Amino acid sequence: MITPKNILIHELIGLKVRVLDACNKSLIGIEGKVIDETKNMLIIEVNMHLTKRVQKKGTRFMFELPDGTKVAVDGNKLSGRPYERIKSKIKKW
Repeated sequence: MITPKNILIHELIGLKVRVLDACNKSLIGIEGKVIDETKNMLIIEVNMHLTKRVQKKGTRFMFELPDGTKVAVDGNKLSGRPYERIKSKIKKW
């Protein structure tokens, strides 16, 4: 189960997200659903006909978990491929 404490080691695809702060100020306020994740980007579906690519590094996100809890996450901590991020956290256990 995804919680605020373990969000960094979970899949982000499918979560609702909002950009709180970014180096590119035109991205602030974008919100939608994460539909894909790459090493350096989150691809956010803003509406059925529009997607936005948002760089992780230098960006602060607000994710809404399935139970409705909202969690602010520093995009720098999300940098890297999802499977590498998960693997690196497991090694520290």
